[in-house]
Amino acid sequence: MSVNAVRVDENLVGPGKINTLLRLFRYLLAYKREIISVLLIMGGTVTISLLNPLIIEHAINVNIAGKDVNGLIKLGIAAAALNITYILLVKLRMFIMAKISNTVLLSIRQELYTHIQKLSFSFFDSRPTGKILARVIGDVNSLKDVLTNSVTTLIPDFITIVAVVVIMMAKDYKLAFAALISLPLLIVGMWLIQVYSHVRWQTYRKKNSNLNAFIHEDLSGMRIIQSFTAEKETSDAFDSMLNEHRGSFIKAILLSDAFGPIIDFCWGIGTVSLFFFGIKMTGDNVTPIGTLIAFSSYISMFWRPIMNLSNFYNQLVTNISGAERIFEIMDTDPDINDENDSKELPQIKGEVYFDHVTFAYDKDTQVLNDVSFHIKPGETIALVGPTGAGKTTVVNLISRFYDIQEGNIYIDGNNIRNVSIESLRMQMGIMTQDNFLFSGTIKDNLKYGKLDATDEEIIAAAKAVNAHDFIIKMEKGYDTELKERGAGLSAGQKQLLAFARTMVSMPKILILDEATSSIDTHTELLVQQGIEVLLKGRTSFVIAHRLSTIQKADRIFYIDNGGIVEEGSPKELLEKKGAYYELYMAQFKNL
Repeated sequence: MSVNAVRVDENLVGPGKINTLLRLFRYLLAYKREIISVLLIMGGTVTISLLNPLIIEHAINVNIAGKDVNGLIKLGIAAAALNITYILLVKLRMFIMAKISNTVLLSIRQELYTHIQKLSFSFFDSRPTGKILARVIGDVNSLKDVLTNSVTTLIPDFITIVAVVVIMMAKDYKLAFAALISLPLLIVGMWLIQVYSHVRWQTYRKKNSNLNAFIHEDLSGMRIIQSFTAEKETSDAFDSMLNEHRGSFIKAILLSDAFGPIIDFCWGIGTVSLFFFGIKMTGDNVTPIGTLIAFSSYISMFWRPIMNLSNFYNQLVTNISGAERIFEIMDTDPDINDENDSKELPQIKGEVYFDHVTFAYDKDTQVLNDVSFHIKPGETIALVGPTGAGKTTVVNLISRFYDIQEGNIYIDGNNIRNVSIESLRMQMGIMTQDNFLFSGTIKDNLKYGKLDATDEEIIAAAKAVNAHDFIIKMEKGYDTELKERGAGLSAGQKQLLAFARTMVSMPKILILDEATSSIDTHTELLVQQGIEVLLKGRTSFVIAHRLSTIQKADRIFYIDNGGIVEEGSPKELLEKKGAYYELYMAQFKNL
Protein backbone atom coordinates (compact mmCIF):
# COMPACT_ATOMS: atom_id res chain seq x y z
CA MET A 1 0.00 0.00 0.00
CA SER A 2 1.27 3.44 -0.88
CA VAL A 3 2.26 6.08 1.65
CA ASN A 4 -0.53 8.33 0.40
CA ALA A 5 -3.08 5.59 1.02
CA VAL A 6 -1.89 5.30 4.59
CA ARG A 7 -2.15 9.03 5.09
CA VAL A 8 -5.68 9.08 3.76
CA ASP A 9 -6.66 6.18 6.01
CA GLU A 10 -5.14 7.82 9.08
CA ASN A 11 -7.42 10.74 8.49
CA LEU A 12 -10.39 8.43 8.15
CA VAL A 13 -9.73 6.57 11.37
CA GLY A 14 -9.12 9.80 13.23
CA PRO A 15 -11.58 12.58 14.04
CA GLY A 16 -13.82 11.80 11.07
CA LYS A 17 -14.64 8.29 12.22
CA ILE A 18 -14.99 9.39 15.84
CA ASN A 19 -17.44 12.13 14.83
CA THR A 20 -19.44 9.62 12.79
CA LEU A 21 -19.55 7.25 15.74
CA LEU A 22 -20.62 10.00 18.16
CA ARG A 23 -23.32 11.09 15.74
CA LEU A 24 -24.55 7.51 15.55
CA PHE A 25 -24.60 7.26 19.35
CA ARG A 26 -26.79 10.37 19.59
CA TYR A 27 -29.68 8.25 18.40
CA LEU A 28 -29.35 6.27 21.64
CA LEU A 29 -29.92 9.41 23.69
CA ALA A 30 -33.64 9.20 22.93
CA TYR A 31 -33.68 6.06 25.10
CA LYS A 32 -31.83 7.36 28.17
CA ARG A 33 -34.02 5.51 30.66
CA GLU A 34 -33.56 2.17 28.89
CA ILE A 35 -29.80 2.74 28.46
CA ILE A 36 -29.44 3.59 32.17
CA SER A 37 -31.28 0.36 33.08
CA VAL A 38 -28.94 -1.60 30.77
CA LEU A 39 -25.90 0.05 32.36
CA LEU A 40 -27.16 -0.83 35.84
CA ILE A 41 -27.75 -4.42 34.74
CA MET A 42 -24.24 -4.57 33.28
CA GLY A 43 -22.87 -3.15 36.51
CA GLY A 44 -24.39 -6.13 38.25
CA THR A 45 -23.01 -8.65 35.73
CA VAL A 46 -19.51 -7.13 35.84
CA THR A 47 -19.53 -7.18 39.65
CA ILE A 48 -20.54 -10.83 39.71
CA SER A 49 -17.88 -11.80 37.17
CA LEU A 50 -15.22 -9.97 39.21
CA LEU A 51 -16.32 -11.74 42.41
CA ASN A 52 -15.98 -15.23 40.96
CA PRO A 53 -12.13 -15.41 41.12
CA LEU A 54 -12.22 -14.06 44.69
CA ILE A 55 -14.71 -16.79 45.63
CA ILE A 56 -12.39 -19.42 44.14
CA GLU A 57 -9.41 -17.93 45.97
CA HIS A 58 -11.30 -17.97 49.28
CA ALA A 59 -12.51 -21.50 48.71
CA ILE A 60 -8.94 -22.80 48.10
CA ASN A 61 -6.98 -20.71 50.57
CA VAL A 62 -9.51 -20.77 53.43
CA ASN A 63 -12.18 -23.47 53.12
CA ILE A 64 -10.17 -26.25 51.46
CA ALA A 65 -6.92 -25.43 53.26
CA GLY A 66 -8.84 -25.29 56.59
CA LYS A 67 -11.00 -28.35 55.73
CA ASP A 68 -14.13 -26.23 56.33
CA VAL A 69 -16.76 -28.33 54.48
CA ASN A 70 -19.78 -26.34 55.72
CA GLY A 71 -18.16 -23.09 54.73
CA LEU A 72 -17.34 -24.54 51.28
CA ILE A 73 -20.96 -25.65 50.77
CA LYS A 74 -22.31 -22.25 51.79
CA LEU A 75 -19.83 -20.55 49.49
CA GLY A 76 -20.87 -22.88 46.62
CA ILE A 77 -24.56 -22.08 47.15
CA ALA A 78 -23.80 -18.34 47.17
CA ALA A 79 -21.70 -18.70 44.00
CA ALA A 80 -24.50 -20.64 42.25
CA ALA A 81 -27.08 -18.00 43.20
CA LEU A 82 -24.83 -15.23 41.96
CA ASN A 83 -24.19 -16.92 38.62
CA ILE A 84 -27.86 -17.75 38.04
CA THR A 85 -28.55 -14.07 38.67
CA TYR A 86 -25.77 -13.28 36.20
CA ILE A 87 -27.42 -15.40 33.47
CA LEU A 88 -30.84 -13.80 34.03
CA LEU A 89 -29.35 -10.29 33.95
CA VAL A 90 -27.51 -11.03 30.69
CA LYS A 91 -30.75 -12.27 29.06
CA LEU A 92 -32.61 -9.15 30.24
CA ARG A 93 -29.82 -6.92 28.95
CA MET A 94 -29.87 -8.61 25.53
CA PHE A 95 -33.65 -8.20 25.27
CA ILE A 96 -33.61 -4.49 26.13
CA MET A 97 -30.70 -3.71 23.79
CA ALA A 98 -32.23 -5.67 20.90
CA LYS A 99 -35.40 -3.62 21.28
CA ILE A 100 -33.46 -0.34 21.43
CA SER A 101 -31.17 -1.11 18.49
CA ASN A 102 -34.01 -2.21 16.21
CA THR A 103 -36.02 0.89 17.10
CA VAL A 104 -32.99 3.10 16.37
CA LEU A 105 -32.47 1.40 13.00
CA LEU A 106 -36.11 2.06 12.21
CA SER A 107 -35.64 5.74 13.09
CA ILE A 108 -32.46 6.05 11.00
CA ARG A 109 -34.04 4.34 7.99
CA GLN A 110 -37.18 6.49 8.25
CA GLU A 111 -35.12 9.67 8.60
CA LEU A 112 -32.94 8.69 5.65
CA TYR A 113 -35.91 7.80 3.45
CA THR A 114 -37.76 10.99 4.37
CA HIS A 115 -34.68 13.05 3.56
CA ILE A 116 -34.19 11.28 0.22
CA GLN A 117 -37.74 12.22 -0.76
CA LYS A 118 -36.87 15.87 -0.19
CA LEU A 119 -33.79 15.81 -2.41
CA SER A 120 -33.91 17.46 -5.79
CA PHE A 121 -33.93 15.81 -9.20
CA SER A 122 -30.25 16.65 -9.59
CA PHE A 123 -29.43 14.20 -6.78
CA PHE A 124 -31.18 11.32 -8.54
CA ASP A 125 -29.77 12.37 -11.91
CA SER A 126 -26.25 11.74 -10.60
CA ARG A 127 -26.78 8.46 -8.66
CA PRO A 128 -27.96 5.01 -9.74
CA THR A 129 -31.06 3.82 -7.91
CA GLY A 130 -29.23 0.67 -6.78
CA LYS A 131 -26.65 2.68 -4.86
CA ILE A 132 -29.35 4.64 -3.06
CA LEU A 133 -31.14 1.38 -2.27
CA ALA A 134 -27.92 -0.08 -0.82
CA ARG A 135 -27.75 2.78 1.66
CA VAL A 136 -31.39 2.55 2.76
CA ILE A 137 -31.30 -1.23 3.23
CA GLY A 138 -27.79 -2.69 3.51
CA ASP A 139 -25.92 0.19 5.13
CA VAL A 140 -28.61 0.78 7.74
CA ASN A 141 -28.77 -2.94 8.60
CA SER A 142 -24.99 -2.99 9.06
CA LEU A 143 -25.29 -0.58 11.99
CA LYS A 144 -27.25 -2.95 14.25
CA ASP A 145 -24.23 -4.71 15.77
CA VAL A 146 -22.39 -1.41 16.24
CA LEU A 147 -25.31 0.11 18.15
CA THR A 148 -25.90 -2.96 20.31
CA ASN A 149 -22.28 -3.76 21.08
CA SER A 150 -21.35 -0.16 21.72
CA VAL A 151 -23.38 -0.42 24.93
CA THR A 152 -23.18 -4.13 25.75
CA THR A 153 -19.50 -4.64 24.82
CA LEU A 154 -17.62 -1.36 24.81
CA ILE A 155 -18.67 -0.06 28.22
CA PRO A 156 -18.72 -3.25 30.37
CA ASP A 157 -15.55 -4.69 28.82
CA PHE A 158 -13.67 -1.44 29.31
CA ILE A 159 -14.83 -1.32 32.96
CA THR A 160 -13.86 -4.98 33.38
CA ILE A 161 -10.35 -4.38 32.06
CA VAL A 162 -9.80 -1.41 34.38
CA ALA A 163 -11.27 -3.27 37.38
CA VAL A 164 -9.16 -6.38 36.73
CA VAL A 165 -5.96 -4.32 36.55
CA VAL A 166 -6.84 -2.49 39.79
CA ILE A 167 -7.65 -5.76 41.61
CA MET A 168 -4.48 -7.50 40.39
CA MET A 169 -2.32 -4.52 41.33
CA ALA A 170 -3.93 -4.35 44.75
CA LYS A 171 -3.43 -8.06 45.43
CA ASP A 172 0.12 -8.43 44.05
CA TYR A 173 1.70 -5.83 41.78
CA LYS A 174 4.59 -8.17 40.83
CA LEU A 175 2.23 -10.83 39.48
CA ALA A 176 0.18 -8.10 37.82
CA PHE A 177 3.21 -6.81 35.89
CA ALA A 178 4.13 -10.38 34.93
CA ALA A 179 0.61 -11.01 33.59
CA LEU A 180 0.54 -7.75 31.60
CA ILE A 181 4.08 -7.95 30.22
CA SER A 182 2.85 -8.42 26.62
CA LEU A 183 0.50 -5.41 26.66
CA PRO A 184 2.93 -3.08 24.75
CA LEU A 185 3.20 -5.69 21.98
CA LEU A 186 -0.60 -5.76 21.70
CA ILE A 187 -0.84 -1.96 21.43
CA VAL A 188 1.72 -1.81 18.60
CA GLY A 189 0.08 -4.69 16.70
CA MET A 190 -3.43 -3.22 16.95
CA TRP A 191 -2.24 0.20 15.86
CA LEU A 192 -0.55 -1.21 12.75
CA ILE A 193 -3.66 -3.17 11.74
CA GLN A 194 -6.15 -0.36 12.26
CA VAL A 195 -4.05 2.04 10.18
CA TYR A 196 -4.59 -0.08 7.07
CA SER A 197 -7.93 -1.73 7.80
CA HIS A 198 -10.47 1.09 7.36
CA VAL A 199 -9.58 1.97 3.78
CA ARG A 200 -9.98 -1.68 2.76
CA TRP A 201 -13.46 -1.86 4.25
CA GLN A 202 -14.37 1.37 2.49
CA THR A 203 -13.27 -0.18 -0.80
CA TYR A 204 -15.40 -3.24 -0.05
CA ARG A 205 -18.44 -1.06 0.69
CA LYS A 206 -18.01 0.76 -2.62
CA LYS A 207 -17.73 -2.52 -4.51
CA ASN A 208 -20.86 -3.76 -2.73
CA SER A 209 -22.74 -0.58 -3.66
CA ASN A 210 -21.63 -0.89 -7.30
CA LEU A 211 -22.81 -4.50 -7.36
CA ASN A 212 -26.25 -3.50 -6.03
CA ALA A 213 -26.53 -0.75 -8.63
CA PHE A 214 -25.55 -3.15 -11.42
CA ILE A 215 -28.10 -5.77 -10.35
CA HIS A 216 -30.91 -3.21 -10.00
CA GLU A 217 -30.18 -1.69 -13.42
CA ASP A 218 -29.97 -5.04 -15.19
CA LEU A 219 -33.16 -6.38 -13.64
CA SER A 220 -34.95 -3.17 -14.67
CA GLY A 221 -33.61 -3.51 -18.21
CA MET A 222 -34.01 -7.29 -18.61
CA ARG A 223 -36.26 -6.94 -21.65
CA ILE A 224 -33.55 -4.93 -23.42
CA ILE A 225 -30.85 -7.43 -22.43
CA GLN A 226 -32.85 -10.32 -23.83
CA SER A 227 -33.95 -8.38 -26.90
CA PHE A 228 -30.33 -7.75 -27.88
CA THR A 229 -29.20 -11.24 -26.75
CA ALA A 230 -26.70 -9.57 -24.43
CA GLU A 231 -27.02 -12.16 -21.66
CA LYS A 232 -23.43 -13.40 -22.02
CA GLU A 233 -21.90 -9.92 -21.99
CA THR A 234 -24.01 -8.99 -18.98
CA SER A 235 -23.09 -12.21 -17.16
CA ASP A 236 -19.40 -11.59 -17.88
CA ALA A 237 -19.66 -8.06 -16.50
CA PHE A 238 -21.51 -9.38 -13.45
CA ASP A 239 -18.87 -12.07 -12.93
CA SER A 240 -16.13 -9.45 -13.11
CA MET A 241 -17.89 -7.29 -10.52
CA LEU A 242 -18.43 -10.34 -8.28
CA ASN A 243 -14.71 -11.13 -8.43
CA GLU A 244 -13.86 -7.54 -7.52
CA HIS A 245 -16.40 -7.64 -4.68
CA ARG A 246 -15.02 -10.93 -3.36
CA GLY A 247 -11.42 -9.78 -3.73
CA SER A 248 -12.04 -6.56 -1.80
CA PHE A 249 -13.75 -8.54 0.99
CA ILE A 250 -10.90 -11.05 1.25
CA LYS A 251 -8.32 -8.26 1.45
CA ALA A 252 -10.30 -6.53 4.18
CA ILE A 253 -11.14 -9.61 6.24
CA LEU A 254 -7.60 -11.02 6.12
CA LEU A 255 -6.29 -7.87 7.74
CA SER A 256 -9.12 -7.58 10.26
CA ASP A 257 -8.78 -11.24 11.26
CA ALA A 258 -5.18 -10.59 12.29
CA PHE A 259 -6.53 -9.07 15.52
CA GLY A 260 -7.41 -12.48 16.95
CA PRO A 261 -3.99 -14.15 16.48
CA ILE A 262 -2.19 -11.11 17.92
CA ILE A 263 -4.41 -11.12 21.02
CA ASP A 264 -4.04 -14.89 21.44
CA PHE A 265 -0.26 -14.55 21.15
CA CYS A 266 -0.14 -11.77 23.74
CA TRP A 267 -2.56 -13.69 25.97
CA GLY A 268 -0.32 -16.73 25.82
CA ILE A 269 2.81 -14.73 26.68
CA GLY A 270 1.02 -13.14 29.65
CA THR A 271 -0.21 -16.50 30.94
CA VAL A 272 3.22 -18.15 30.63
CA SER A 273 4.83 -15.14 32.33
CA LEU A 274 2.28 -15.28 35.16
CA PHE A 275 2.86 -18.96 35.92
CA PHE A 276 6.63 -18.70 35.47
CA PHE A 277 6.95 -15.94 38.06
CA GLY A 278 4.06 -17.22 40.15
CA ILE A 279 5.41 -20.78 40.50
CA LYS A 280 8.88 -19.46 41.28
CA MET A 281 7.39 -17.23 43.98
CA THR A 282 5.16 -20.08 45.20
CA GLY A 283 8.20 -22.27 45.61
CA ASP A 284 9.48 -19.76 48.14
CA ASN A 285 6.11 -19.88 49.94
CA VAL A 286 5.31 -16.35 48.84
CA THR A 287 2.13 -16.81 46.78
CA PRO A 288 -0.75 -19.04 47.95
CA ILE A 289 -2.11 -21.48 45.33
CA GLY A 290 -5.60 -19.94 45.51
CA THR A 291 -4.20 -16.49 44.74
CA LEU A 292 -2.30 -17.85 41.75
CA ILE A 293 -5.45 -19.51 40.40
CA ALA A 294 -7.40 -16.29 41.01
CA PHE A 295 -4.76 -14.39 39.03
CA SER A 296 -5.08 -16.97 36.25
CA SER A 297 -8.83 -16.25 36.14
CA TYR A 298 -8.26 -12.51 36.18
CA ILE A 299 -5.78 -12.68 33.33
CA SER A 300 -8.46 -14.50 31.30
CA MET A 301 -10.92 -11.81 32.35
CA PHE A 302 -8.42 -9.21 31.15
CA TRP A 303 -7.72 -10.67 27.71
CA ARG A 304 -11.22 -11.90 26.90
CA PRO A 305 -12.67 -8.35 26.95
CA ILE A 306 -9.76 -7.22 24.79
CA MET A 307 -10.73 -9.96 22.33
CA ASN A 308 -14.33 -8.73 22.48
CA LEU A 309 -13.19 -5.16 21.96
CA SER A 310 -11.09 -6.21 18.98
CA ASN A 311 -14.15 -7.91 17.48
CA PHE A 312 -16.13 -4.77 18.18
CA TYR A 313 -13.44 -2.73 16.50
CA ASN A 314 -13.63 -5.04 13.49
CA GLN A 315 -17.38 -4.45 13.36
CA LEU A 316 -16.79 -0.75 13.74
CA VAL A 317 -14.21 -0.59 10.95
CA THR A 318 -16.40 -2.81 8.77
CA ASN A 319 -19.63 -0.91 9.30
CA ILE A 320 -18.65 2.68 10.10
CA SER A 321 -18.19 3.33 6.39
CA GLY A 322 -21.88 2.42 6.04
CA ALA A 323 -22.73 5.07 8.63
CA GLU A 324 -20.54 7.56 6.78
CA ARG A 325 -22.40 6.87 3.54
CA ILE A 326 -25.76 7.22 5.29
CA PHE A 327 -24.79 10.54 6.88
CA GLU A 328 -23.35 11.70 3.56
CA ILE A 329 -26.86 11.51 2.09
CA MET A 330 -28.45 13.03 5.19
CA ASP A 331 -25.99 15.92 4.93
CA THR A 332 -26.82 16.48 1.27
CA ASP A 333 -28.95 19.60 1.19
CA PRO A 334 -31.80 19.69 -1.33
CA ASP A 335 -31.10 22.10 -4.15
CA ILE A 336 -34.71 23.20 -3.91
CA ASN A 337 -35.84 24.49 -0.52
CA ASP A 338 -38.60 26.63 0.88
CA GLU A 339 -37.34 30.10 1.66
CA ASN A 340 -37.40 31.14 5.31
CA ASP A 341 -40.25 33.57 4.66
CA SER A 342 -42.11 31.39 2.15
CA LYS A 343 -45.90 31.53 2.24
CA GLU A 344 -48.66 29.20 1.15
CA LEU A 345 -49.69 29.67 -2.46
CA PRO A 346 -53.42 30.50 -2.46
CA GLN A 347 -55.85 28.92 -4.89
CA ILE A 348 -54.64 30.01 -8.32
CA LYS A 349 -56.30 30.79 -11.61
CA GLY A 350 -53.29 29.66 -13.66
CA GLU A 351 -51.54 32.80 -14.89
CA VAL A 352 -47.86 32.04 -15.64
CA TYR A 353 -45.14 34.61 -16.35
CA PHE A 354 -41.51 33.93 -17.23
CA ASP A 355 -39.45 37.07 -16.65
CA HIS A 356 -36.04 36.90 -18.39
CA VAL A 357 -35.37 33.36 -17.23
CA THR A 358 -31.94 31.78 -17.70
CA PHE A 359 -31.21 28.19 -16.71
CA ALA A 360 -28.39 25.67 -17.01
CA TYR A 361 -28.10 22.14 -15.60
CA ASP A 362 -24.38 22.75 -15.23
CA LYS A 363 -21.87 25.44 -16.17
CA ASP A 364 -21.24 23.96 -19.59
CA THR A 365 -24.86 23.24 -20.56
CA GLN A 366 -27.08 26.32 -20.80
CA VAL A 367 -30.59 25.31 -21.82
CA LEU A 368 -32.62 28.53 -21.59
CA ASN A 369 -31.23 32.02 -22.09
CA ASP A 370 -33.23 35.15 -21.18
CA VAL A 371 -36.65 33.60 -21.90
CA SER A 372 -39.81 35.65 -21.28
CA PHE A 373 -43.46 34.84 -21.94
CA HIS A 374 -46.89 35.40 -20.41
CA ILE A 375 -49.65 32.78 -20.19
CA LYS A 376 -53.22 33.75 -19.42
CA PRO A 377 -55.38 31.59 -17.12
CA GLY A 378 -56.98 28.72 -19.03
CA GLU A 379 -54.65 28.91 -22.05
CA THR A 380 -53.30 25.74 -23.63
CA ILE A 381 -49.68 26.12 -24.69
CA ALA A 382 -47.95 23.54 -26.85
CA LEU A 383 -44.18 23.25 -26.68
CA VAL A 384 -42.44 21.86 -29.74
CA GLY A 385 -38.92 21.76 -31.03
CA PRO A 386 -35.95 19.44 -31.46
CA THR A 387 -34.93 16.96 -28.79
CA GLY A 388 -32.88 18.58 -26.02
CA ALA A 389 -34.00 22.11 -26.89
CA GLY A 390 -35.53 22.74 -23.44
CA LYS A 391 -39.23 21.87 -23.70
CA THR A 392 -39.25 19.62 -20.62
CA THR A 393 -36.99 22.09 -18.86
CA VAL A 394 -39.65 24.80 -19.16
CA VAL A 395 -42.29 22.71 -17.37
CA ASN A 396 -39.77 21.45 -14.81
CA LEU A 397 -39.02 25.04 -13.89
CA ILE A 398 -42.72 25.88 -13.50
CA SER A 399 -43.00 23.00 -11.04
CA ARG A 400 -39.75 24.14 -9.43
CA PHE A 401 -38.02 20.80 -9.82
CA TYR A 402 -34.96 22.93 -10.58
CA ASP A 403 -34.14 26.52 -9.65
CA ILE A 404 -33.27 29.09 -12.27
CA GLN A 405 -29.98 31.00 -12.28
CA GLU A 406 -31.41 34.33 -13.46
CA GLY A 407 -34.82 35.94 -13.78
CA ASN A 408 -38.10 35.11 -12.07
CA ILE A 409 -41.15 32.89 -12.58
CA TYR A 410 -44.54 34.08 -11.37
CA ILE A 411 -47.84 32.22 -10.96
CA ASP A 412 -50.79 34.51 -10.43
CA GLY A 413 -48.30 37.23 -9.54
CA ASN A 414 -46.57 35.08 -6.89
CA ASN A 415 -42.86 34.45 -7.32
CA ILE A 416 -42.58 30.67 -7.04
CA ARG A 417 -39.42 31.07 -4.92
CA ASN A 418 -41.49 32.80 -2.26
CA VAL A 419 -44.19 30.13 -1.86
CA SER A 420 -43.90 26.68 -0.30
CA ILE A 421 -43.04 23.88 -2.68
CA GLU A 422 -45.89 21.72 -1.42
CA SER A 423 -48.55 24.39 -1.96
CA LEU A 424 -47.13 24.99 -5.46
CA ARG A 425 -47.05 21.39 -6.65
CA MET A 426 -50.39 20.49 -5.06
CA GLN A 427 -52.07 22.73 -7.62
CA MET A 428 -50.33 21.12 -10.57
CA GLY A 429 -51.04 17.95 -12.46
CA ILE A 430 -47.95 16.49 -14.06
CA MET A 431 -47.94 13.60 -16.48
CA THR A 432 -44.57 12.61 -17.84
CA GLN A 433 -43.32 10.19 -20.48
CA ASP A 434 -42.64 7.61 -17.76
CA ASN A 435 -46.12 6.56 -16.63
CA PHE A 436 -44.94 4.98 -13.40
CA LEU A 437 -47.50 2.77 -11.68
CA PHE A 438 -46.97 1.43 -8.17
CA SER A 439 -47.63 -2.06 -6.88
CA GLY A 440 -51.13 -2.07 -5.42
CA THR A 441 -54.68 -1.79 -6.68
CA ILE A 442 -55.82 0.37 -9.58
CA LYS A 443 -57.83 2.41 -7.08
CA ASP A 444 -54.73 3.02 -4.93
CA ASN A 445 -52.80 4.22 -7.97
CA LEU A 446 -55.58 6.59 -9.03
CA LYS A 447 -55.91 7.98 -5.49
CA TYR A 448 -52.24 8.92 -5.64
CA GLY A 449 -53.40 12.08 -7.38
CA LYS A 450 -55.60 12.92 -4.40
CA LEU A 451 -55.24 10.73 -1.32
CA ASP A 452 -58.70 11.57 0.06
CA ALA A 453 -60.52 11.08 -3.26
CA THR A 454 -63.86 9.28 -3.09
CA ASP A 455 -64.78 6.29 -5.23
CA GLU A 456 -67.14 8.54 -7.17
CA GLU A 457 -64.32 10.99 -7.97
CA ILE A 458 -62.04 8.16 -9.06
CA ILE A 459 -64.63 6.61 -11.34
CA ALA A 460 -65.55 10.02 -12.81
CA ALA A 461 -61.90 10.74 -13.61
CA ALA A 462 -61.46 7.31 -15.23
CA LYS A 463 -64.58 7.80 -17.33
CA ALA A 464 -63.42 11.26 -18.44
CA VAL A 465 -60.25 9.82 -20.01
CA ASN A 466 -61.98 6.65 -21.27
CA ALA A 467 -60.16 4.35 -18.85
CA HIS A 468 -63.30 3.13 -17.06
CA ASP A 469 -64.32 0.62 -19.72
CA PHE A 470 -61.13 -1.42 -19.67
CA ILE A 471 -60.87 -1.19 -15.86
CA ILE A 472 -64.27 -2.76 -15.18
CA LYS A 473 -63.44 -5.60 -17.59
CA MET A 474 -60.49 -6.61 -15.40
CA GLU A 475 -60.82 -9.41 -12.83
CA LYS A 476 -61.58 -7.22 -9.81
CA GLY A 477 -62.25 -3.92 -11.52
CA TYR A 478 -60.81 -0.99 -9.57
CA ASP A 479 -59.57 -3.40 -6.89
CA THR A 480 -57.39 -5.31 -9.35
CA GLU A 481 -53.84 -5.66 -8.03
CA LEU A 482 -51.19 -4.24 -10.33
CA LYS A 483 -47.72 -5.72 -10.56
CA GLU A 484 -44.54 -3.66 -10.33
CA ARG A 485 -44.57 -0.73 -12.79
CA GLY A 486 -47.91 -1.97 -14.14
CA ALA A 487 -46.50 -5.15 -15.69
CA GLY A 488 -49.19 -6.98 -17.65
CA LEU A 489 -50.89 -3.80 -18.88
CA SER A 490 -50.41 -2.44 -22.36
CA ALA A 491 -48.59 0.86 -22.84
CA GLY A 492 -51.90 2.48 -23.75
CA GLN A 493 -53.63 1.19 -20.62
CA LYS A 494 -50.81 2.46 -18.43
CA GLN A 495 -51.14 5.91 -19.95
CA LEU A 496 -54.89 5.93 -19.56
CA LEU A 497 -54.46 5.14 -15.85
CA ALA A 498 -51.86 7.88 -15.59
CA PHE A 499 -54.29 10.32 -17.20
CA ALA A 500 -57.02 9.32 -14.76
CA ARG A 501 -54.61 9.72 -11.82
CA THR A 502 -53.75 13.22 -12.98
CA MET A 503 -57.38 14.14 -13.49
CA VAL A 504 -58.33 12.97 -9.97
CA SER A 505 -56.11 15.72 -8.55
CA MET A 506 -58.13 18.40 -10.44
CA PRO A 507 -55.05 20.58 -11.05
CA LYS A 508 -55.14 24.29 -11.85
CA ILE A 509 -52.07 23.96 -14.06
CA LEU A 510 -51.73 20.84 -16.19
CA ILE A 511 -48.46 19.59 -17.66
CA LEU A 512 -48.49 16.83 -20.26
CA ASP A 513 -44.97 15.80 -21.27
CA GLU A 514 -45.17 13.47 -24.27
CA ALA A 515 -48.27 12.06 -22.63
CA THR A 516 -49.52 10.24 -25.74
CA SER A 517 -46.15 9.05 -27.05
CA SER A 518 -46.84 5.34 -26.49
CA ILE A 519 -50.52 5.19 -27.39
CA ASP A 520 -51.76 3.63 -30.59
CA THR A 521 -53.89 5.66 -32.96
CA HIS A 522 -57.21 4.18 -31.80
CA THR A 523 -56.40 4.72 -28.12
CA GLU A 524 -55.10 8.20 -28.91
CA LEU A 525 -58.51 9.17 -30.26
CA LEU A 526 -60.10 8.05 -26.99
CA VAL A 527 -57.49 9.85 -24.92
CA GLN A 528 -57.79 13.03 -26.97
CA GLN A 529 -61.44 13.22 -25.99
CA GLY A 530 -60.39 12.87 -22.36
CA ILE A 531 -57.63 15.44 -22.78
CA GLU A 532 -60.11 17.99 -24.09
CA VAL A 533 -62.15 17.54 -20.91
CA LEU A 534 -58.98 17.69 -18.81
CA LEU A 535 -57.70 20.87 -20.49
CA LYS A 536 -60.95 22.75 -20.24
CA GLY A 537 -60.68 25.66 -17.83
CA ARG A 538 -57.06 24.90 -16.92
CA THR A 539 -53.77 26.45 -17.87
CA SER A 540 -52.03 23.65 -19.72
CA PHE A 541 -48.59 22.97 -21.15
CA VAL A 542 -48.47 20.17 -23.68
CA ILE A 543 -45.18 18.78 -24.98
CA ALA A 544 -45.74 16.57 -28.00
CA HIS A 545 -43.86 15.30 -31.01
CA ARG A 546 -47.15 14.24 -32.58
CA LEU A 547 -48.31 17.57 -33.95
CA SER A 548 -51.79 16.14 -34.52
CA THR A 549 -52.34 16.25 -30.75
CA ILE A 550 -51.78 20.01 -30.43
CA GLN A 551 -53.84 21.47 -33.25
CA LYS A 552 -56.38 22.85 -30.78
CA ALA A 553 -53.74 24.59 -28.65
CA ASP A 554 -54.21 28.33 -28.12
CA ARG A 555 -50.54 28.97 -28.82
CA ILE A 556 -47.48 27.02 -29.87
CA PHE A 557 -43.96 27.82 -28.67
CA TYR A 558 -41.21 26.51 -30.93
CA ILE A 559 -38.21 26.20 -28.62
CA ASP A 560 -34.65 26.01 -29.87
CA ASN A 561 -31.25 27.58 -29.28
CA GLY A 562 -32.06 28.47 -25.69
CA GLY A 563 -35.27 30.37 -26.32
CA ILE A 564 -38.62 30.67 -28.07
CA VAL A 565 -37.89 30.88 -31.79
CA GLU A 566 -41.53 31.18 -32.87
CA GLU A 567 -44.82 31.78 -31.10
CA GLY A 568 -48.40 31.79 -32.31
CA SER A 569 -51.50 29.75 -33.00
CA PRO A 570 -51.15 26.62 -35.18
CA LYS A 571 -52.70 28.50 -38.09
CA GLU A 572 -50.46 31.55 -37.65
CA LEU A 573 -47.28 29.49 -37.53
CA LEU A 574 -48.23 27.51 -40.64
CA GLU A 575 -48.88 30.73 -42.52
CA LYS A 576 -45.54 32.09 -41.34
CA LYS A 577 -43.75 29.11 -42.93
CA GLY A 578 -40.90 29.14 -40.45
CA ALA A 579 -39.42 26.48 -38.18
CA TYR A 580 -42.81 25.09 -37.09
CA TYR A 581 -43.98 24.91 -40.72
CA GLU A 582 -40.93 22.84 -41.67
CA LEU A 583 -41.52 20.51 -38.73
CA TYR A 584 -45.18 20.18 -39.64
CA MET A 585 -44.51 19.45 -43.30
CA ALA A 586 -41.80 16.91 -42.44
CA GLN A 587 -44.30 15.03 -40.28
CA PHE A 588 -47.33 15.20 -42.55
CA LYS A 589 -45.91 15.24 -46.10
CA ASN A 590 -46.27 11.47 -46.48
CA LEU A 591 -49.82 11.30 -45.11
